[in-house]
Amino acid sequence: METDAMYIATQFSIFMVNKPGALAQVLGEFARAKINVVALTLMDSVEHGVMRVIFEAPERAREILSKVNIPYNETEVLCVNITNRPGALASVAERLAKHHINISYAYCTAGAKGGRTTGVLKVADVKKAIKILQPDQRKSTKSRPVVRRSQASRR
Repeated sequence: METDAMYIATQFSIFMVNKPGALAQVLGEFARAKINVVALTLMDSVEHGVMRVIFEAPERAREILSKVNIPYNETEVLCVNITNRPGALASVAERLAKHHINISYAYCTAGAKGGRTTGVLKVADVKKAIKILQPDQRKSTKSRPVVRRSQASRR
C-alpha cells in the first residue's frame, strides 16, 4: 500500500433543503470567505441534502455556518493520501478489514498534484486505523507516512 500521509480531519455534515440553488448558496458563502474545500461529497433524499465536506480552515467554516444559521454537525474522519491508481483505495480497505475496522462510508478527492488523491474514511477508531495503515517499521528503512492532525483539531 502506497500512502505518504495520513491525518485526522474535521468533517462537516451540512444539512440543506433539496431545491435548486441551495448548494450554490452554501458554497458561495465559503467562496466569499475564501475558505478552500479539501474534499466534498453530497447525498440527497426527497426532503433534504447532506453535504459532507472538509475545509482547509475548519474554524472559519464553523463561524460561517453559525453566521448563516445552517444546521450542521462535525465528526473526525481519517484522510489517507494514496496513489491515484486502480486498487489503491481497495488496499486501504482490505488492510482495515483484516484488522476488523469497519468503514461506515468513504469518498475520494479528484486527482491531486503528483498523481495523488485523498481517501476520506469514516471509521469507528481513527487512531487504531492509523496504526494499522502505517507501514511496518522493521520491513523498510524508507520514510514513514506523516501522521498529523488538522490544524483545528490540535486545539
